[in-house]
Amino acid sequence: MSQGETVGPLEQSVGYLLKRAATALRTAMDTALRPLDLTVPQYSCLEVLSQRPGLSNAELARAVFVTRQSMNLVLRGLQDRGLVTRPATAPQGRALPSTLTPAGRAQLRAASGLVREVEKRMLEPFSAPGRDRLLHDLAACVGALSPQE
Repeated sequence: MSQGETVGPLEQSVGYLLKRAATALRTAMDTALRPLDLTVPQYSCLEVLSQRPGLSNAELARAVFVTRQSMNLVLRGLQDRGLVTRPATAPQGRALPSTLTPAGRAQLRAASGLVREVEKRMLEPFSAPGRDRLLHDLAACVGALSPQE
């Protein structure tokens, strides 16, 4: 595409459709998680901590795609609810490693089931090979646009 060309019809723009899909997924997840009094960033934080306990605020923010300031609010809210624990002082440096509490693990189990149902509904139109292809193609898109190390 030259500099003067437009994107063309939005319904044929990959970027536009990816954004619509991401927005639809986020809306469905928000709706599913509301009865648990969780937001998508809170759920994402619990999910990441279950797989990678001990991450700092900055590491969690990067993993969950929010700012450090937003992650601080997410962590404070989860900590106030007894779902996450952080030490009062940093064991080394300034980072306060976060871990799930037993209540946090229980809340995550409930939330994960709801999120799996949303993803299942989203993927209903696809056959099993189609789902595998979608995952492969999305990973390829990410790889094509990610900085090379």
